[in-house]
Amino acid sequence: MARALAINVAANTNLPGVRGPIYPDGSVVYLPIPEREPIDSAAEVPTYDDLLAELAPLPFELPGESRDTPVHLDPEFAGYPGCDSYTYGDEHGVKAGPISGLEPGDSLLFYATLTRHEPPAEVDTEPAVEWVAPGWGAYLIGEFRIDRVLDSDACRSLSAAEKAAFASNAHRKRAEFDAKVLVRGGKDSQLFGRGVPLSAPESGSTANRIVTELSNDSGNGPWWRRRLWFDTEATATLRSVTESVDSHPQRLTEWLS
Repeated sequence: MARALAINVAANTNLPGVRGPIYPDGSVVYLPIPEREPIDSAAEVPTYDDLLAELAPLPFELPGESRDTPVHLDPEFAGYPGCDSYTYGDEHGVKAGPISGLEPGDSLLFYATLTRHEPPAEVDTEPAVEWVAPGWGAYLIGEFRIDRVLDSDACRSLSAAEKAAFASNAHRKRAEFDAKVLVRGGKDSQLFGRGVPLSAPESGSTANRIVTELSNDSGNGPWWRRRLWFDTEATATLRSVTESVDSHPQRLTEWLS
């Protein structure tokens, strides 16, 4: 039976200084963090300007000094600018260890803290939903259905086939490969069009029932920085929520109420 683990990713107020946007209809834009390590001279890594040329217009300006900065495009989602695979890597043991315990068929979920904005005039959106928090909030933005996980031992001695399978991952593009875990998502993986809220609609810092009733977390303190585990029953429920959020957002409103 499948389990799920949710981890925090993407742009934030430290890196690069802004959070990605969420609009009143729940639609989101995934913005990765900047790359902080030297890049292999042969690797092709997009900058923020490269991404902005292909993404829909943002409702704010990125910090000027960051626009020509290469991005750490991790996780990568097939169909996102510059991506044709679903891969994720992590060099930090606090996340790599739990992720290494996932098995094929499990879910690795990615959540981000996002700031509510009105959409730019060029961006078409749908009617507002009730679950987008004022200010900032935490939202699931994508999911990998696990196809393969390489733990720290496997990462220390990648075979030629493994190097090829993960060639597009951001950690493989660093001058020194440093990942302690590598994950490949299967065909059912996706970047969500709408975020799935983990925050309550009244406040970003207040956890909703996805956190307090489905995950292992109490929702006390800065829960939005922690790893969230979901057992098999909770994972089945969560998948039913995430699978309908893009096409039937009202179902999520009803479930959260």
